[in-house]
Amino acid sequence: MQTGNSRSITSNQLGPHEKVPELVRRHLSNTSQKPYNQHTLDAFEEVQKWREQLDPDLLKPLIFDSCCGVGESTAHIAAQFPDALVVGIDKSELRTNKHAHYGDKSPNYLVIRADLNDFWRLANTAQWQLSHHFLLYPNPYPKSSQVQRRWHACAAFKDIIGLGGILEVRSNWQIYIQEFAIALNTAEKPAAVSPYQSDESQTPFERKYWASGQQSWQVISDLS
Repeated sequence: MQTGNSRSITSNQLGPHEKVPELVRRHLSNTSQKPYNQHTLDAFEEVQKWREQLDPDLLKPLIFDSCCGVGESTAHIAAQFPDALVVGIDKSELRTNKHAHYGDKSPNYLVIRADLNDFWRLANTAQWQLSHHFLLYPNPYPKSSQVQRRWHACAAFKDIIGLGGILEVRSNWQIYIQEFAIALNTAEKPAAVSPYQSDESQTPFERKYWASGQQSWQVISDLS
């Protein structure tokens, strides 16, 4: 029985966008020169200090939960990887501020507000290497004209690749996952695509989609 009312994604695309490989090759061969947002520079410094305080020798695995929203997934991931340091990152101050309502906050994770385009580039420039990188239900920008706003077809994809680790992307739009896999293959990285299901949802969006009878899809890639 369906209990949710989330609408399915509608798009004028019938399959993966034909420009994805071209866009990926272009972005991989260029380096962004865009100035950083100050609030993201401040957030990056906060994460650096937090990391150095908890792990002075920088030996603990580092995990990013990007587009974390209210950080429910960040808390799940931190519990799943208790020996790692987990950073949940979202551009919305409204969403990240809501994480303060979580009562059981583990010391091995931090939720921050930052522009991911900037934060990933800062981390990649600092030569941070991730053990895992989660991108759970990013905005799909489903119109064909919006393809360059999708993570796998924008300049930030180069930094996603550079940060390494086991990348796991989930979406309720199968085409998004198919495109991400094409982008990874274009970058000469493996990509395993499959339906995703679990006994427990990890994000509010995941819970809402499943309650509405929608299928989740995932792509997993070892970027090491």
